[in-house]
Amino acid sequence: MIPLGLAEIAELAPGRLQVAPWAEQVTGLQTDSRRVEEGDLFVAVGAGADFVKHAFARGAAATLVPEDAFAALAALAGRVRDRSAARFVAITGSMGKTSTKDILAAICTPQRRTVAAERSYNAEIGVPLTIGHTEPETEICILELAMRGFGQIAELCAFARPDVGVITNVGPAHLEKVGDLAGVTRAKSELVDALPPGGTAVVPAGFPVERGDLEVVRVGEDATLVSFAPPVLATSLGTVEVDFTARHLASNALTALAVAHVLGLDVPDRLHVEFSEWRNQELPLPGGGMLVNDAWNANPVSMRAALEHMVALAAGRRTVAVLGDMAELGAYSEEGHREVRRALDELAVDEVVAIGPRATAYGGRHVDTVDEAIALLDELLQPGDCVLVKGARAMGLERVAEALTTVTA
Repeated sequence: MIPLGLAEIAELAPGRLQVAPWAEQVTGLQTDSRRVEEGDLFVAVGAGADFVKHAFARGAAATLVPEDAFAALAALAGRVRDRSAARFVAITGSMGKTSTKDILAAICTPQRRTVAAERSYNAEIGVPLTIGHTEPETEICILELAMRGFGQIAELCAFARPDVGVITNVGPAHLEKVGDLAGVTRAKSELVDALPPGGTAVVPAGFPVERGDLEVVRVGEDATLVSFAPPVLATSLGTVEVDFTARHLASNALTALAVAHVLGLDVPDRLHVEFSEWRNQELPLPGGGMLVNDAWNANPVSMRAALEHMVALAAGRRTVAVLGDMAELGAYSEEGHREVRRALDELAVDEVVAIGPRATAYGGRHVDTVDEAIALLDELLQPGDCVLVKGARAMGLERVAEALTTVTA
């Protein structure tokens, strides 16, 4: 981290600041005492005050029990941002923001000194932690921004101050908070509103941008997908050999390439992407089978995309969809779950294991809990099956994937 002095920490973040006798500054930021390294500042969030001694035992330069944890993290990250010469890229969207971030990081890292958000570090704690990883020599910092309602993206941008704002798409996600797709567009537009004059907005074709002082790159118009015949991804910006096969990831890669072009980077010949946990993971199952672990989250659009990918990957083998409830769809919930049922029928998925009360709309075999699903799959699965696991984050469907892969170990 770009170092911060102890006096300015006390000024920026009121609270109980304790300092190691040897410390003059902090060189890292953590909220998990288990991840503290020598020289770090440990900021206690929630019950974190109970772990101050543990943080010092691991070498923390200082610990802070703040009066307002989120405000403290924002202020500290904002000061680091003030001192950074890096270009900051912020990515949001209804779907694909984490995968787009992962792909962009894979493009940037070999060419520039890059910091990118871990997993889905995309809210009031995760965004400051990502900024806290920037060093004086960092050239690019890639942030992911969550949207749970109006104002959240604006609050994150207030201290992150991105130079490049990226919107992957607009779809039926978090409708409980914003009402409808027009509300999603309005909430995502907070990122465009926060860009500085002369900044760049990378947005889908048709996304409204009313500001005339920005460079606007429209994915689908200014950058287009020519063809995708795995492993070769051909775009109007160049051709690259990739190590993924899902078509929806090709769309995310096109967005990442458009951002890379804005940053002045080259299109690589080959691209290896380490996707974040529980997203787009393809893992072997017995007898030539395959597990697609996409358990992180779900909405009707991403469900269809994942189902299409499973069927294509199966190449005629038996397909088994293990699907949980979708959450935060508001008044669209019933129709959204029916959309998934239509996709299952159209794609002729062989077996469906539906988990949760709303998932009854999918048809197939219904269970109430993850444990029941694991027991059912133990009887249902056959060698060679291609299995998809996907549902709302709250469902915890990664346990299904873990159980299936543990059996094969």
